[in-house]
Amino acid sequence: MKKKLVKRLFALTTASVMAVSLTACGSSGDQKKEESNNAGDAGDAGDDGNDAENSSGGGSSELKAYADIELGKDYTDVSADLKFLTHKTDAVDNKFAAYVEEFKKMYPNVNIEYEGITDYANDITTRLTTGDWGDICMVPTTVDKDELENFFVNFGSKTDLSGKYEANMLNNYAYGDSVYGIPSMANVQGVIYNKKVFEQAGVTQLPKTPDEFLAALKSIKEKTDVEAPLYTNFAAQWTMSAWDAYIDGGSTGDPDFNHQGLTKGKDPFADRGDGTGPFAVYNVLYEAVKQGLTEEDPTTTDWEGSKGMLNNGKIGCMVLGSWAVTQMQQAGDNASDIGYMAFPISVDGKQYAAAGPDYCYGINVNSSDDNKAAAMCYIKWLVEESDFAQSEGGLSIVTGAEYPEALAALEGVELVVNNAAPEGEETLFNDVNNDSELGLNVSGAIAIEIVEEAIGGTKTMADLSAEWNEKWTAAQESNGVKPQ
Repeated sequence: MKKKLVKRLFALTTASVMAVSLTACGSSGDQKKEESNNAGDAGDAGDDGNDAENSSGGGSSELKAYADIELGKDYTDVSADLKFLTHKTDAVDNKFAAYVEEFKKMYPNVNIEYEGITDYANDITTRLTTGDWGDICMVPTTVDKDELENFFVNFGSKTDLSGKYEANMLNNYAYGDSVYGIPSMANVQGVIYNKKVFEQAGVTQLPKTPDEFLAALKSIKEKTDVEAPLYTNFAAQWTMSAWDAYIDGGSTGDPDFNHQGLTKGKDPFADRGDGTGPFAVYNVLYEAVKQGLTEEDPTTTDWEGSKGMLNNGKIGCMVLGSWAVTQMQQAGDNASDIGYMAFPISVDGKQYAAAGPDYCYGINVNSSDDNKAAAMCYIKWLVEESDFAQSEGGLSIVTGAEYPEALAALEGVELVVNNAAPEGEETLFNDVNNDSELGLNVSGAIAIEIVEEAIGGTKTMADLSAEWNEKWTAAQESNGVKPQ
């Protein structure tokens, strides 16, 4: 049942090795820890052996449905020692430690040990195959939807959970109507920038098209002394996959583009000629590098150092999800200079921003019943009671939650959340993506190739997009898709 995950692990490792060999540099473990990404469901409670003693009521009974759990009333006497695997290594000894102490006021017999993993995407994929990895983790994108029930507990149906949470935010790790991963928060995909730098360059209106954005970068280069109008963070490698997050709803305004125009569409990477779609997104990076509007030597970028550089006005902007806002604000004395804008693409005069779930919480299907109950309570507390989403610059998935102040500039920009794949096609995008070896949302291979070719290669964007389309078409056909 775990053969597909092992295959994905091999593909992911191969892609990482190829990326390092091509660039003669790699991301360190400390850099990898910041990855947010872009992007479950487990078997029926009965199938998972979820008969447990409900400690709040006594006696043996089936575990209470996640949606029905009342914090501070249910399972208050449960005893459990939980291990929680996380990519947020910087928060283990401070923010998460404080969360555990606060949670224990409500559930005093639940102990939670966080384990921060630096190279999370690779390490967690390996550890999942053992089954003995702990109790809670952030579900990796390497698990296909039809395999979720082999690894994670079923939180319940989308129908039941959408009464409390935004329904579209539950799609990433849902299979059928069952949900195997609860989003820790939602991200908006845009551009983080230094407001003072833009003002010094005479950019008084936020750019809304690729041409306007490139013009703004030129003004920054000519009128200020910044080191890079646009900082790629190329050396970190994982940061390059951020560009993939803009090619669907954000660049098209279409919540079905990911599963229709991309997964099933004919030549989705071709130039549309109107400044929209995947080509337009990637061409911004190509032209910025080609025109010398990025750092002088991409192989020497420094992820940790870039936070302070943006805060101090040595960098104009970076293309990253909203999760990065608070990190940039906290990296110096100029938090008020940090702003966030939509990616500079307009569709028929209107701007859109892709929004979607960040890493999702998953519970080990092999955990004991008491640990499952305690884990559900803690996850519910994190999502509904803690300040995690707001403090990370993200959006809460709880219906009706307010936007954080950092995203105020997105007012008037329509958020687009990808619709769920049609029934029976839940794994189709992943299958095509894997077979194409383009590594969308995983390796950043496309953006890495763009930087390399824009610096010293011979391929134009037309050449590159033609190659991507060729690989994508072959992968579509091998998975029974007739591109339209």
